[in-house]
Amino acid sequence: MPGAPAAPDLTTQPRPVYVIGAGPGGLAAAAALRSRGVRAVVVEKSDAPGASWRGHYDRLHLHTTRRLSALPGLAMPRRFGRWVSRDDVVRYLEKYAEHHELELVTGVEVIRVERAPDGHGWTLHASGGRVLAAAAVVVATGFNHTPALPAWPGRDGYTGELLHAAGYRNPAPYAGRDVLVVGVGNTGAEIAVDLAEGGAARVRLAVRTAPHIVRRSTAGWPAQRTGILVRRLPVRLVDRLGALVARASVPDLSAHGLPRPATGLYSRVRQGAIPVQDVGLIDAVRRGAVEPVAAVDSFDGAEVVLADGARIAPDAVIAATGYRRALEGLVGHLGVLDARGRPRTHGARTAAGAPGLHFTGFSNPISGMFREMALDAERIAKAVARQVRRTA
Repeated sequence: MPGAPAAPDLTTQPRPVYVIGAGPGGLAAAAALRSRGVRAVVVEKSDAPGASWRGHYDRLHLHTTRRLSALPGLAMPRRFGRWVSRDDVVRYLEKYAEHHELELVTGVEVIRVERAPDGHGWTLHASGGRVLAAAAVVVATGFNHTPALPAWPGRDGYTGELLHAAGYRNPAPYAGRDVLVVGVGNTGAEIAVDLAEGGAARVRLAVRTAPHIVRRSTAGWPAQRTGILVRRLPVRLVDRLGALVARASVPDLSAHGLPRPATGLYSRVRQGAIPVQDVGLIDAVRRGAVEPVAAVDSFDGAEVVLADGARIAPDAVIAATGYRRALEGLVGHLGVLDARGRPRTHGARTAAGAPGLHFTGFSNPISGMFREMALDAERIAKAVARQVRRTA
């Protein structure tokens, strides 16, 4: 195109853009940068891309459709089906890195990011004493980075089995056992159903706040598309619409210990609470295969004390209590995190005192995480390419 600036030559860029993390967000950003002629080096602390996906439980599928979950420049194969399995997500990420010929360095962990001494770009301190000079940095270490296990009183003295959901793979070890799942987000709900269907003798689900439950698909229309359409509508309007849809499509489970939430669906989303997509929970609760109980208050020897004062003695407790972003050591000193340790900016936007430092994949939007990371990747690449051209 006449008059358009020439794309930078990859071979003459002394400082590449470093992308930290080879999950979907990091790979998408690297591919988008490469397509704009910007050299991007992906640094991954594990030995292969998609490490977090490899560690998820066996049953997991994307709750977003295959067509709306593809990353820039490569569609997901139709043979993966509409709801892509964990194993197929891993296959896709491996193929994605290969297809885009991404420059991927594995087995190296970036420990700290600092401004370059000359004020231009960034310096990365990595394992093995490595010091890397970067024109810009994309942090894509993931929403589910470090398992968060609450410091319940008496937890360390609990004589049963206690593990975070990150350590759960399948129901086989729990056949014939009494299991308490703590947390009714998507992970906790699906693990509870998995256990009930996989032969656990009893499955209870500890609920602190009743969740909004939505059908993953209604008459062929995926909930994700609704999430995309309503993102820019007024919160109160979406709350009203959500309540109408819920009454029409989701039965009232109050008699089973799971009442309808008092707060509107979109109001809860804005507070960070994503609706639970039904992959069997409604049916399991209605037939008593999964029993909702009060939240966990503390542990006492072999017993779990619930918030309503009840005491139960499960054989195992699986805590689906979320993850921390764990960014403090990496970038906490740069003033780019909020009080909860989350990036203040994402995508193409950067903090005022940290130009060229981008974040992707640190939110869980109702429109779909993969979709939003794909959009972020293109925006980041555009902003960084413009910066590289100015510097050149």
